[in-house]
Amino acid sequence: MAIERRKDNRNRVLKEGEYQRSCGTYEFKWRDKRGKRHSISAITLEELREKEVDVLRDIIDGVRADKKTLTVNDMYNSWVQLKKGLKDNTFSNYRYMYEMFVQPDFGKTKIVDLKRSDVRAFYNYLADERSVKVNTIDSIHTVLHQVLQLAVEDDYLRYNPSDNALKELKKARNFEIEKRRALTVPEQNLFEEFLSKSNQYHRWYPIFTVMLWTGMRCGEITGLRWEDVSFENNTISVNHTLVYYCTRTEAGQTFAINTPKTVNSIRTIPMLPKVKEAFLMEKAYQEEAGLKSVAVVDGYRDFIFINRFGNVQHQGTLNKALRRIIRDCNFEVLDRDQSEKAVLLPKFSNHSLRHTFTTRLCEAHVGVRAMMAILGHADAETTLNIYADATKDYTHAELISFEEYFNKQKEAQMAE
Repeated sequence: MAIERRKDNRNRVLKEGEYQRSCGTYEFKWRDKRGKRHSISAITLEELREKEVDVLRDIIDGVRADKKTLTVNDMYNSWVQLKKGLKDNTFSNYRYMYEMFVQPDFGKTKIVDLKRSDVRAFYNYLADERSVKVNTIDSIHTVLHQVLQLAVEDDYLRYNPSDNALKELKKARNFEIEKRRALTVPEQNLFEEFLSKSNQYHRWYPIFTVMLWTGMRCGEITGLRWEDVSFENNTISVNHTLVYYCTRTEAGQTFAINTPKTVNSIRTIPMLPKVKEAFLMEKAYQEEAGLKSVAVVDGYRDFIFINRFGNVQHQGTLNKALRRIIRDCNFEVLDRDQSEKAVLLPKFSNHSLRHTFTTRLCEAHVGVRAMMAILGHADAETTLNIYADATKDYTHAELISFEEYFNKQKEAQMAE
């Protein structure tokens, strides 16, 4: 005996799960793989069946049906709970980027409505309306991409709508992250000479000399303890880094000790005579001034570079000092030399001194493997990129010198 199929009021056979309500509208009901009931409705049967096609595609692709009310912020909250393995300061910075730029507006977007064009439009809005720099958008993208990838993994999305969005933004707008510029040899000589002779800024000579002649990262240097330095073996042990970040607790912003940036960053590097002299100069200054390290950070104490209160140095303080040094050094140069050939200091930061040290290694033809070991680079690509830039500039300078030599030789031959 044939089973009688349900029909609507126009005598059309209804499929399994399809129903016509008493008011004449239509409804489709089904259960997902978790056994949860879901339904969709439409005014006409044709409209309902169009929606059924989308439901079927979601079921085949494993996309969850409870995505209708889910927002990007909901996925972010899940990501916060699940994300593990990050250093506290890195995780705190990620959360700041999301909650500052994404959460208030874009984060309220429903996952079901999210398209690639929405992400592109959001990045354009940040660049155009809020004048957010490309470096910051890059950081925002790092977090947002991870949040949306979680939605893909949890079957709320078929694909990650933020894929390639940042790359396309940079390409469309010709955005390029500004490369750090190393000091030239004349600029480096000017910087070191000014610090060594200036009564006002001589106090900064030791720490900036160590930065300039070890290539250590700022946090590695500000976190150095006297026990990390061996004057007998002329070596420096880099085994931790000092960070300053917002804990997102009642403690607010604080210093903390972290492991170095990568496993390769844990290293022992040679101490050049100039660096040894700088350490000894710092020690003598502190003894003469009656200064002593009083800071204790995660059990670490006896830090080498301290402020006048005996606390560890803050990276922001060092960058502010550099800006004043650059300003007053350039004023001093211009007071005695107004010519276009006068060497002036460019604008640079703490990390530029690490880049400068790397460039000097390249110019001295130090091997890439040795450079990686000294700098603590995790892979050769980072080192090779710097090497390529440095050798390009160096080769250009060498060719100019060769041209000048050739012209002199030519003039000498013509004179004969």
